[in-house]
Amino acid sequence: MNSTVVLNKKNYNLFNKKLCLLLFGMLFFLKASAQDFIVNKCIVDIYISENGYFDVVENYDITFTAHKHGIYRVIKTNYDLLTQDGTQEKRKIKIRKIDVPNHNFEADFDFIQKISDNLQIKIGDKNKTIIGPQHYEIKYRVYNAFLFEESQIRFYWNIKSDVWYTVFERIDFNIHLPENVDVGLDNIFVYTGFSGETNESKEYDINYEDGVFKARSLPRFKSYTGQNVTVLLNLPLGSVKEIKPWWPFWTDYGWTLILGALLVLFYLVWNKYGKDDRVVPTTSYFPPSGMDPAMAGFLIDDTEDTQDLISLIPYWGSRGLIAMEQIPKKGWFGKEDTKLTRLRPLPDGAPDYEQKIFTGLFGSASGSSKKEVLISSLKDTFYTKMTSAKALLKAKAQVYYDPQAKKMQTRTIIGTLLIGLFLFFIFLITWGLFAALAVIPVAIFLLFMTVHMVKKNAKGNAAFSELKGFRNFIKIAEENKLKMLLHDSPSYFETTMGYALAFGLFDQWAKKFEALNLQPPSWYTSSTGAFTMHNFSRSFSDSITTAKSTMVSSPSSSSSGGGGSSGGGFGGGGGGSW
Repeated sequence: MNSTVVLNKKNYNLFNKKLCLLLFGMLFFLKASAQDFIVNKCIVDIYISENGYFDVVENYDITFTAHKHGIYRVIKTNYDLLTQDGTQEKRKIKIRKIDVPNHNFEADFDFIQKISDNLQIKIGDKNKTIIGPQHYEIKYRVYNAFLFEESQIRFYWNIKSDVWYTVFERIDFNIHLPENVDVGLDNIFVYTGFSGETNESKEYDINYEDGVFKARSLPRFKSYTGQNVTVLLNLPLGSVKEIKPWWPFWTDYGWTLILGALLVLFYLVWNKYGKDDRVVPTTSYFPPSGMDPAMAGFLIDDTEDTQDLISLIPYWGSRGLIAMEQIPKKGWFGKEDTKLTRLRPLPDGAPDYEQKIFTGLFGSASGSSKKEVLISSLKDTFYTKMTSAKALLKAKAQVYYDPQAKKMQTRTIIGTLLIGLFLFFIFLITWGLFAALAVIPVAIFLLFMTVHMVKKNAKGNAAFSELKGFRNFIKIAEENKLKMLLHDSPSYFETTMGYALAFGLFDQWAKKFEALNLQPPSWYTSSTGAFTMHNFSRSFSDSITTAKSTMVSSPSSSSSGGGGSSGGGFGGGGGGSW
């Protein structure tokens, strides 16, 4: 990899420097004073390993001027790199083997480090305060922080960063090279001051002896909040091993393969337990005997919806149980309405979902009952009846389905939720937030698809074959055939319109009868004047649309709420007291 680190800080002009000075002054007096401690001496030892990582040992001599619990150390872990060809690259370093001898400490969990830009180490005891001189030693190991270029390897590290909220009176550091690695003083550069300053520091005396660079701050040295101490060391190629992933695609995009495998697994389960057997439509001009349109609508798409239950209205009308009347609007601001009139009670033995809707409209025969009901009166109240009826319809339909498929559907829903939750956290730790968020739409899609993970039994397949044939006939029926059916059964349109409605084909079905000089159903009264088949289909569609939206409406609620440079390297971070 050809990389030169800039890390969001490059090409500062004079104005920026002056602004930094101003901001530093404000920040220092407002923030540093509140820390109530100074760093008398800081010594950092860095041990570079030929295996591609390095160990850091930080020693701090600190004087607290007020009672505190301890200090915290923040290390930046997420960086933007600028490569030699001018492209941007993301880099995430890893911090491991954290230790603070002789002190209580807390460090961020690994998955917290994955999703955050910083690692925080909190040192001290919340039940104890300290004051005066204190010593802290912080140890950790750093991975993925070397820059491998065409001609050299760069070690680029912030010994001290600009977000330490106190004064450092002395900072010394030692860099221990791997064995058999020997470089000269012309390969090490130290930068101090505000972020972006590219002039080498004149506040350090650097020596090299026995594979160790020793940098000692001069007496005039002092580092304030907003200032950095950064070291850049050029190492020869081959001196440090580049830790490369065994499969780069897996390292960056392995999560896509896992999600793909999950989709394949779901398909295999669905293909075995949820996919219906292939059914050849049976040519049919009538729905299956003894099956109302609500059940027919359910079996067509394996879903209980409002359209299925609304189709019972024309079904009851064709059987002489109810009458339907369109009520014209009154006045300029009035609205049209629809009135349902009970003509006869529901026959004994009617399915429980029919009883739920019928008694919800007109009351029970044994109790209080009413003969007429306005659709508008059902607004925000009838939805509970519809919800219950849907559940009853679904339960009644289970005789047409394989019970094993139902069990597998439940298991798949639970498995999808558990696997999705597990993968979310694994992806978060391994590949980051974007990969974790990708789990959510995939899980939602699979949960949606489990609705269709139902498999009909032999009885269901037989009924489905008839229904598919009848639905296909509704789509393609020709005028001559309809005339023959009407000749044999004058009420053919009335008895089938409920099924067409359940299939979502009523308008298409009614239009086929407009040219047949057919009288509209006697149980429906329109407010549109001359009552022709054309007027009926238009009026009835309007009434049904209104009824469907009104009968499922629920009360609404609302809520409100309201090259190198100072600070240019990896690491550093900052710290303060607590």
